[in-house]
Amino acid sequence: MSEAKTVAIIGAGPVGLAAAAHVLERGLQPIVLEAGENVGHAMRQWGHVQLFSPWEYNIDKAAARLLATTGWNSPEPQQYPTGAELVERYLEPLAAHAALAPHIQTSSRVTGISRTGFDKMKTRGREAAPFEIRYQNGLGPKVIKADAVIDATGTWHSPNPAGANGLPAIGEQDVAGKIAYGMPDVLGKERARYAGKTVAVLGAGHSAVGALIDLAKLAEQAPSTRPIWLLRGSDPAKAFGGGANDRLVARGQLGEAFAALVAAGRIELQSEFRVSHLIAEGPRLIIAAMSNCSARRIMADELIVATGFRPDLDFVRELRIRLDPAIECPVALARLIDPNEHSCGTVRPHGARELAQDEPGFYFAGMKSYGRAPTFLMLTGYEQVRSIAADIAGDRAAAERVELVLPETGVCSRSLAPEVSNCCGGPALSDVDACCVADEKAKQQGKAGCGCAA
Repeated sequence: MSEAKTVAIIGAGPVGLAAAAHVLERGLQPIVLEAGENVGHAMRQWGHVQLFSPWEYNIDKAAARLLATTGWNSPEPQQYPTGAELVERYLEPLAAHAALAPHIQTSSRVTGISRTGFDKMKTRGREAAPFEIRYQNGLGPKVIKADAVIDATGTWHSPNPAGANGLPAIGEQDVAGKIAYGMPDVLGKERARYAGKTVAVLGAGHSAVGALIDLAKLAEQAPSTRPIWLLRGSDPAKAFGGGANDRLVARGQLGEAFAALVAAGRIELQSEFRVSHLIAEGPRLIIAAMSNCSARRIMADELIVATGFRPDLDFVRELRIRLDPAIECPVALARLIDPNEHSCGTVRPHGARELAQDEPGFYFAGMKSYGRAPTFLMLTGYEQVRSIAADIAGDRAAAERVELVLPETGVCSRSLAPEVSNCCGGPALSDVDACCVADEKAKQQGKAGCGCAA
């Protein structure tokens, strides 16, 4: 009997651990490398944030089957977990399972991947060579070999900078101590940093909205707290969400609460503010937007940059990778998730075929597979790794089969075209993506699709 294929999985977040569970079910051998000290390391950084989707949409089926052998009880399906709860009640028990725990190595940061004996230029015989993964832990540099690799490292540790042109603002590195990226715990462990301060928040996505709402709450307790919203665009309504029409109720409620705070003047709005310079002035920070024809500046104590994330591609540069030049995602996904065309990140289910690269046996999965696109549904990541594990095992039929029916996520922007009817019937929607989801669901149920063009 031949030895089981070895699959290196980079990242021990929800999608990485789900990949390991699927790989085990296929009789393959996973090796999970996690840069952090614990599983779910990135998720722990935003543990205070409540997810928009309930438990039923955040648990992978293979992982649930594995956990069921220990008598694990799934949380209430309709409750909404925080990031910390997802780690404590799901990821930690999964990682501790006797079948999975021996395959997980934490504090192991991957520094490079190549083919044994092959640089990027060499072709003949390349596919037969195993992958060589170099990583670093407390004992120094290490090397493992694998037959396949799933990169599920996410994007959390690669935030976009403050500069409006995609580069760091001039002076950004010099004032790093005054900047936080993502969504800091304003009401919890970071409270002392922000209470009573003028805090500017740059961004228009859910992280920016959440941070501003928390700052407004903090201002109720510490009245000298002053939140300022720096919006690069001109239309704040885009950040308010779909409100009552949003099929993700928690997301709709967040947008409505935010819109009310802005309307009441509890959050100061600076629109069309494209940051170009960051300058320290004593203990404070000058945030400037300078162009050839105008100059604007505000003074703040702290800046929260919530402008999204981008994938770290440095450690895969010796592999033959083909990505969309704008979004930095697999080419087959680009037209489905391009934020220039779609207001939500909803895409119909996809798997190994869309995620495979020109380097056979290498796959992106999870948030990293979306490149710079901002919205990702965890269920989509679970379907990705189910398909990938089947593909690696040689079960092409299972790899091609769609086993996920996506929930209707509805609208997430109020600055869209006028409402149109759901093309497959049902309530009116104002998001073509939701229409496409309905179209795909109809096809999965054996019904006629309605020709969604996306």
